[in-house]
Amino acid sequence: MTITDAEMAALLAPAGILFLRRLRTDEEPPRLLPPHLGPASARPEHGRIDSPSVDIDDPDLPAKVRESWFRMATEHELLDGDREFLLGVDYADPQDVNREWAWARVRLLDEWNLGGGDDGPLPMWMRFYLGERFVPEFTARSLDGRMLMNTTLWGNGTVSTIVIRPTSDQRPDVVR
Repeated sequence: MTITDAEMAALLAPAGILFLRRLRTDEEPPRLLPPHLGPASARPEHGRIDSPSVDIDDPDLPAKVRESWFRMATEHELLDGDREFLLGVDYADPQDVNREWAWARVRLLDEWNLGGGDDGPLPMWMRFYLGERFVPEFTARSLDGRMLMNTTLWGNGTVSTIVIRPTSDQRPDVVR
């Protein structure tokens, strides 16, 4: 069963993310990477930029993840003038085994929390637990479609944010 836009808005609100609307399929931004690559497997020649990593056992994990995410979002122009961006969301009911991914247009509010730690406001599809700590894992895009950000947990027990911001000669959707 698919959740509604109102339910999506309620899921995002505790994190300080205002849900504006779900994008239609024909509004989705073009791929920034070749089809066989995801953000984690992209290389610098694909426009990849990495933030410093934070160890999941670091007592300052939430603050460091928030600071790093916001710095990357600001420096690499995720947010527009109204602090709006696209967020990868899952419309599938949490009990459903099949996922229903979509892009949602959202606004980052003044009071927001995307960090990790002992508990957090993110919906379950934007985080997972390692023991007692939750670690954020989510993807965002700029409204102009020129950049993608992915916050992720690595196999070495660290969290970081990756920006993919290819130049036009690096993008697979640009005809050369």
